[in-house]
Amino acid sequence: MERPIKVLVAKVGLDGHDRGAKVVARFLRDAGFEVVYTGLHRTPQEVAMAAVQEDVDVVGISIHSGAHKELVPKVIKYIKEFGGNPEEMVILVGGIIPEDDFEELKKAGVDGIFIPGTPIQEIIDFIKKAVAEKRKAVAKK
Repeated sequence: MERPIKVLVAKVGLDGHDRGAKVVARFLRDAGFEVVYTGLHRTPQEVAMAAVQEDVDVVGISIHSGAHKELVPKVIKYIKEFGGNPEEMVILVGGIIPEDDFEELKKAGVDGIFIPGTPIQEIIDFIKKAVAEKRKAVAKK
């Protein structure tokens, strides 16, 4: 039997808007995912360390502060430094993300970007499909 999908939901930096992250975390838990919530005001190092220590399948970063282009690549960098492999994880960003920044985030290693108003089922379906693809790729190695 395959283990449940494990998702880390994180708030990085000084952004104090956590309602959306908590709502998404609850819906993911209700959909059968194992969810770890890091709480507010985490550094990129803290989020990366939690992702590696918890051996998560998904790192979901919620940002409303506008610092996504700086903070998200740092999380990915620190995952590598702490011994994790972000290419084997699904990296997601949610929140106030201008569409003009999507391509840059994807080049940095982000798999999916979700803005306010995205239906929760769309996020759930994306995660299930992306994790299945990553697990299949890892199994082939």
